Amino acid sequence: MVQYEAVIGLEVHVELKTNTKIFCGCPTEFGGEPNTYVCPICLGLPGVLPVLNKKVLEYAVKAGLALNCKIAPFSKFDRKNYFYPDLPKAYQVSQFDLPIAQQGFLEIELNGKTKRIGITRIHMEEDAGKLVHEGATISETNASFVDYNRSGVPLIEIVSEPDLCSPDEAKAYLEMLKTILEYIDVSDVKMEQGSLRCDANISLRPVGTKELGTKTEIKNLNSFRAVQRALEYEINRQKEILAKGESIIQETRTWDEKQGITLSLRSKEEAHDYRYFPEPDLTPIIVKGEWVEEIRKSLPELPQAKKKRLVEQLGLPEYDAGVITSSPLLAKFFDETVAEFPEAKEVSNWVMGEFLRLLNAQGMEVSEAQVKPQDLARLLQLIAAGTISGKIGKQVFEEMFMSGKDPDVIIKEKGLMQISDEKQLATIIDRVIKENHQSVEDFKAGKEKVIGFLVGQVMQATKGQANPGLVNKLLKEKLNELV
Repeated sequence: MVQYEAVIGLEVHVELKTNTKIFCGCPTEFGGEPNTYVCPICLGLPGVLPVLNKKVLEYAVKAGLALNCKIAPFSKFDRKNYFYPDLPKAYQVSQFDLPIAQQGFLEIELNGKTKRIGITRIHMEEDAGKLVHEGATISETNASFVDYNRSGVPLIEIVSEPDLCSPDEAKAYLEMLKTILEYIDVSDVKMEQGSLRCDANISLRPVGTKELGTKTEIKNLNSFRAVQRALEYEINRQKEILAKGESIIQETRTWDEKQGITLSLRSKEEAHDYRYFPEPDLTPIIVKGEWVEEIRKSLPELPQAKKKRLVEQLGLPEYDAGVITSSPLLAKFFDETVAEFPEAKEVSNWVMGEFLRLLNAQGMEVSEAQVKPQDLARLLQLIAAGTISGKIGKQVFEEMFMSGKDPDVIIKEKGLMQISDEKQLATIIDRVIKENHQSVEDFKAGKEKVIGFLVGQVMQATKGQANPGLVNKLLKEKLNELV
């Protein structure tokens, strides 16, 4: 049997987080009443003239630099002509032969290996409107409605080289791309709101050959998991067709999440029949090198560079550094905590443990948490100084997370300060020994493990406030006296 390998390229549309649309002053807010964020320009009425939003250009250059692209000193807009109900002008203003950025790359890590994925191009364009289908899916609907609020919202399209070989690689690529875009703060990348949308091109070829097979394009992929599942299904579908000696049809397909299958939308025999020509109402874009360098200097530390720093300079394990750098806000929280309490691994344990646990339990984002990095640092200082135990510290942190209060206030209000007074502890230890005669006899018989049980009894008697290290020391001394 012929063995096939997948060749995958992704086209990712990213909605830029500008306040207004790309060519007019209409707001870009999500969730407005249908057809309320519109004007004659984004509705494509006759006689109107578009004006480029400079922030769109700045964000496009920023994304290009973060993805190691060459920024074009000269680029232009073009008209991409096609008819579809969500496109009021019957053309989309996009970029064709002279995009704003080209020849970049990003690196993904999968199964302990790093792979470079090429970025063919990044271009700016306007979004189309949104079709709202009456049925469960586009293939089942009896009627569709058009909302033009999204028409004219600024996008960049990031086109990868066909360097991806598996659904897992495609998912890793999207995750890294999303993280980089979050770090440079050009998009909110909320897939559920359409801010990050992905189309996948996939073909199969016999293993060891270089010639590309006939590709299909999959649309309607609104989550990383959907991308992965759709590619897995499409690979199997194409393998079955080829195994029968039949040919793959070049077409556009949609992903049906409910059925877990791709469905044919339309054939695409003439893949590039869009009759592109330069947009006559917009002047070419001249980007000065000095401005590009200004934007380059404004870039933050990007996730892979940050991860390398956490591992090499702070000594964090690769796994810890990967989790922490997966979100710019989480990384910022970690960095600000370490600035106040420079024990990186201890901070990492708390951020990955208690902090993420509470965020997940409450369904919250890092930005919504009331606890501040400086307060976590102070809590860790109190634990290190023996003022409270680690166990009590977890209780205090949960209260900090829920209320936003600083740890000193919570400890004082709830009387949680650790008991480190030897006389006070000695009295409690004497009582515990007296109440646990059998454990004492077991110790005398050489069963030293009972010390753990007795320490637990002391901690229970003090409601967790006793200094566990000191309790352990005093208990051993007292028991050895009794032997």
